[in-house]
Amino acid sequence: MTVNREIHLASRPQGWPTADNFRLVETEVPTPGPGQLVVRNQFMSVDPYMRGRMDDVRSYVPPFALDAPLDGGALGEVVAGEADGIAPGDTVLHGLGWREYALVDARGARRIDPDLAPVSAYLGVLGMTGLTAYAGLLDVAAMRPGETVFVSGAAGAVGSMVGQIAKLRGAGRVVGSAGSAAKVERLAGLGFDAAFDYHDGPVRDSLRAAAPDGIDVYFDNVGGDHLEAAIGAMRLHGRAAICGMIAQYNDTEPPAAPRNLALVIGKRLTLRGFLVGDHGHLRGQFVQEVAGWLREGMLSYDETVVDGIARAPEAFLGLLRGENLGKMLVRL
Repeated sequence: MTVNREIHLASRPQGWPTADNFRLVETEVPTPGPGQLVVRNQFMSVDPYMRGRMDDVRSYVPPFALDAPLDGGALGEVVAGEADGIAPGDTVLHGLGWREYALVDARGARRIDPDLAPVSAYLGVLGMTGLTAYAGLLDVAAMRPGETVFVSGAAGAVGSMVGQIAKLRGAGRVVGSAGSAAKVERLAGLGFDAAFDYHDGPVRDSLRAAAPDGIDVYFDNVGGDHLEAAIGAMRLHGRAAICGMIAQYNDTEPPAAPRNLALVIGKRLTLRGFLVGDHGHLRGQFVQEVAGWLREGMLSYDETVVDGIARAPEAFLGLLRGENLGKMLVRL
């Protein structure tokens, strides 16, 4: 019997996670039953939202269980089992990452075309990451041509897509924040009109210099001082799509809320949180438009790839520290 290796949650983090919160466990490769597939995972995703699932708190998604494998986006080759439209040898996208072999309910697997794009793209630019950027910018924030857009965490997988999609859809000016000079340089290469390293000074000052006439749309991946700065820079009827608040995911004390929330009233702002799962109706339109941009060389994407299931925790911790450029993936 071939050995299957999985990453289990060994303990719940207190503040920042450490390697001790994870455990590499060997199990047997599962055997499929009716309506099930065994998938040999090739790539898995690590994402910021996974940090919240490590805490035993009520949320929009159940917490990870202790002494059990974590899960998340993954894709791989079907090696056993069959279902309508899916057979051994097919490549499928599913939600059981953090393991080498996954026993997947066929209803939860989606066959992908490896000839359309590199398979890893289905976990990034053509997957949940890309749809998050697309839906958040165009549906939630309802960006209009000519508007000024500010994106925090702009060198990450979602943020880098938001900025490029904004330009392709006619934004007048796109500004991004990132965590290093190298990332700021990359944003310039992706077509951002301005970008700054948030370590260089107060975000409000850097944003004022980059967008002196204010902003219309804010795509929030960070929260905290970025959200406060964005509220201060908003024009009348500005909109913010609240995608994530990674700045406070590892806080052990209640975060300080933006101190200028009263401006939401006078400026008639809209601050709207969203989950990508609420926007599945856009998937067909999204794939068609984004795949076209990719074919025409109008949109670029970055990947940071870590090799081996044993290094999955390392990849996740690196993501939280901002060590990735674009999408962080683990190749199995």
